Amino acid sequence: MTETSELDLHQLYEAYSPPRIQNAIVKGRIIAVDKNEVLISIGHKAEGRIPLSEWASDEPPPQAGQEIEVYIETADAQEGGLRVSRRLAHSLRTWEFIQHAMQNDIPIEGVIRRRTKGGFVVDISGIEAFLPGSQVDLKPLRASDSYEELLGRRMRFKVVKINPAQYNVVVSHKALLEEELARQKERILNILERGQVLEGTVKNVASFGIFVDLGGVMDGLVHVSDLSWGRVSHPEELYKPGDKVQVVVLDYDSESGRVNLGIKQLQPNPWEVPPEWLQVGAVVEGTVVSVADYGLVVEVIPGIEGLLPVFELSWSTTPVEVTKLYKVGDKIQAKVIQFEPEAQRLTLSLKQLSPDPWLHAEERYPVGSTHKGIVKNYTMIGAFVELEPGVEGFVNVRDLSWIRRVRHPSEILQRGQEVEVVVLDIDAQNKRLRLGYKQLSEDPWEMIRAVFQPESYHEGVIARITDAGAQVELAFGVEGFCPMHYLKSPTGEAPKEGETMLFRVIELDEQNRTIVLAQASSRPTRKGKKKGEEGGEAHLPEPKTRVTTRQKIGDLEAISQLRALLSK
Repeated sequence: MTETSELDLHQLYEAYSPPRIQNAIVKGRIIAVDKNEVLISIGHKAEGRIPLSEWASDEPPPQAGQEIEVYIETADAQEGGLRVSRRLAHSLRTWEFIQHAMQNDIPIEGVIRRRTKGGFVVDISGIEAFLPGSQVDLKPLRASDSYEELLGRRMRFKVVKINPAQYNVVVSHKALLEEELARQKERILNILERGQVLEGTVKNVASFGIFVDLGGVMDGLVHVSDLSWGRVSHPEELYKPGDKVQVVVLDYDSESGRVNLGIKQLQPNPWEVPPEWLQVGAVVEGTVVSVADYGLVVEVIPGIEGLLPVFELSWSTTPVEVTKLYKVGDKIQAKVIQFEPEAQRLTLSLKQLSPDPWLHAEERYPVGSTHKGIVKNYTMIGAFVELEPGVEGFVNVRDLSWIRRVRHPSEILQRGQEVEVVVLDIDAQNKRLRLGYKQLSEDPWEMIRAVFQPESYHEGVIARITDAGAQVELAFGVEGFCPMHYLKSPTGEAPKEGETMLFRVIELDEQNRTIVLAQASSRPTRKGKKKGEEGGEAHLPEPKTRVTTRQKIGDLEAISQLRALLSK
């Protein structure tokens, strides 16, 4: 046989022999369709039968002459018989399509068939895929949602995961929505401009502001400070979800997709166009929006707030307890004493609604006049007495008592006590007023000099002992001082505070009005005879004064007792 003859025989064999196509997908033609099977030929006298059940009820029935793809499971070349499957061919093609869709990021369609644990089963041309419940929509499914509405729905999905070994497919509808939303956001961000006015819907209300839905594509934030020119405690006071609002674009970030919006910017800034009546000297009415130790913040009109300092609440110098007298929401009238719109500064005053009481203080409180007042406060050197709100005078400790040394004003006066005082000096320009308390009574020093003469003896109570000596309480509330080197106890022990002893007056300090004493161990005696006596010691008179009680008496009562003693 020649080489040409062998070639012809080989070609003839190839032409009439069935191809080696086991485990492959080929095209075939339907020859006949009976009650249960479909006869199909793939050429070369190779035929196979496919059960009619491989055609779904919702697709057109097979027709003779129709071309379809089939999968060759087994092939018998000698008998020309084939074992073929349309379903396997379709599944393999679908699997290839799914893999191609994932590799090229192409959406595919499928039908949600049933619910399963954690999600749903999706039919993708005969291949079952898993759709997690969290990947159905942009919002997670809740227990109250109706899952039945999803069954049978045809939707587009993105293939997110494939396991070829187990033919598992995971799809997501949410991913497609997010991609579409991102594209729409990008288109909107490309046309956004600062100052652009948009219309949106309030989506959510938070303590720091409101979120506005801009056409269902993206949200923008209106910070609480950009809601109104006036003070806003909480955005829910002005808006609720679902409200339609107009907003202006303040700023946006194309990379992060954040959009900052404003609402108050649609109205003019009240500081730039304040009302004509708001000027220095005007009396305004406002609402207290803040209370602090330093004063009040008062909203005069929405967007314009003024400070009412604590020192402008009253002419009185007594500190005002702001938090106890005022609360947020109180209506208050005040006078404008400073207004600078450019600096957004407004200062108010409550006390200046009435005239300054010091303007006519010299006429109302001439030197020598007597007035009643309230003790407001005191220090180590004196007490403050308020004659009227805004007019306060000072009483030095030296002007509290004629007859005793006052170490602290609380020994004579108490806070809140109503007392009578005498005006000693007034300086209205510097708002200074010097008052006296002891000047209500006459100066008893002449009477004291007559009673407590040098070398006279008096009983006294040691009130206080210091390194220098002892303060001694004498009769009539008078005090004396006994230097330490003149102080001794009859028993030889150191004297104690509260002990009653006999003292001798050794000096009257006229300049400091102080009685200087020396402790006397016994009543004095002298040698000699009196007229009509034969001899022996003669005793001096009993001490002139005795301390019968340590209870302090007032100056008026003490002076009255001194006068009565001298008149005997």
